[in-house]
Amino acid sequence: MSGIKSDTAIKLPISFILCALVAFVTSLFILLVNSQELLAGQFRFPEIWMGAHFLLLGFAVMIAMGAMYQLVPVAFLTPIWNQSFGFVQFYVTVVGIIFLSIMLGINPSLAIYGGILTVIGILMFTFQMLKTLAKRKENTAMSHLVLAAILCFLLTILAGLSLTWNFAFGGMANHSSILYSHIAFGVAGWFTLLIFGFSYKLVPMFSLSHGASMKRAKPSFYMYVFGLLLLILSFWLNQSFIQPLSWLFLLIGFGLFALDIKEILTKRLRRKLDKPFHFATLAIINGWVIHVAAFFISLFHIDDPVIWSWLIFLYIFCWIIFSILGYLFKIVPFLWWTHKYAERIGKESVPTLKEMINEKVSGYLFIVFYVALFGILISTSIQSGVTLFFFLAILTVNGLLYALSIVAVLFK
Repeated sequence: MSGIKSDTAIKLPISFILCALVAFVTSLFILLVNSQELLAGQFRFPEIWMGAHFLLLGFAVMIAMGAMYQLVPVAFLTPIWNQSFGFVQFYVTVVGIIFLSIMLGINPSLAIYGGILTVIGILMFTFQMLKTLAKRKENTAMSHLVLAAILCFLLTILAGLSLTWNFAFGGMANHSSILYSHIAFGVAGWFTLLIFGFSYKLVPMFSLSHGASMKRAKPSFYMYVFGLLLLILSFWLNQSFIQPLSWLFLLIGFGLFALDIKEILTKRLRRKLDKPFHFATLAIINGWVIHVAAFFISLFHIDDPVIWSWLIFLYIFCWIIFSILGYLFKIVPFLWWTHKYAERIGKESVPTLKEMINEKVSGYLFIVFYVALFGILISTSIQSGVTLFFFLAILTVNGLLYALSIVAVLFK
């Protein structure tokens, strides 16, 4: 586990993580109070936009940023370019995301101003990462994945800024094409490619695996990026054959990544995976299954927006969010233990890393996440508002307990 230690001041990644946990619980609460819109499949609704941006920008992006401040120096053996600049970027991004998300729910025409501030924060983050990665000693499949993810992140934000500009001032054609590109670049581009990249570092480290070839990493990268570009193209060209073809390449790319992870786990020394890591690896299966579903839905030209909206919802939660929740339960205890106790070993009695978090409780939390998501899916299928609200309430309370369990580590 020493492979996760870097020279980055712990206050920087922890600041991102704590704000992200607040945004996570906030997003779940917003979804809860807007359960009737979800029941009707009304995802393009101001309050749902607000919840989605608190979840994806406030939680997932902030976690990704905080994790990259910690993991990029470890993965690429180069220090963060400027940590003081990182703290400025943190405050700019937090204010921008909060204002953008709230305005999307209250007054979308004003969201452009929060959007501009968010873009500034993300451009600062991108500049920071590019300056840091410029000092790396070699190009690897992981560096390709991370750089491609950052590029997709920029395109996501530019498309999002265009959407908020259209809300404020209008006059921009192809609003739907821009919206779909915004979602695809963010969900399939930025998040998925980033998880791919860092999984090649985290999975061998957490499973104590050695000797895996990772020979599918580059083919997976090229297949997935080509599929993503085809998918974006399909939003702009009215050609029915492009979208199924794009999902086929995305499915192949994701499948090659999953096979690499399977090989890594097959060669592990730690036979029994702990619950948070097991939860993160199960998310890979979720992601692959949803890619299979998307391919067949597009193959049979099923264009029902409600079906696609729920598929995106499941992809975000069952692949992206579950991956983050699993890895975070591993990363935060180690970061805090290293910061507080590493230099005191042998001098006084210190808790073990395993004692930093209750793994049994984490297992229950992860099971409840799955139960809640399954209940939400069944509730919408049978159009039951009461059971949907019930399972959304379970998801919200469980999210709060998860956040508190992470925060509790900082008091040990």
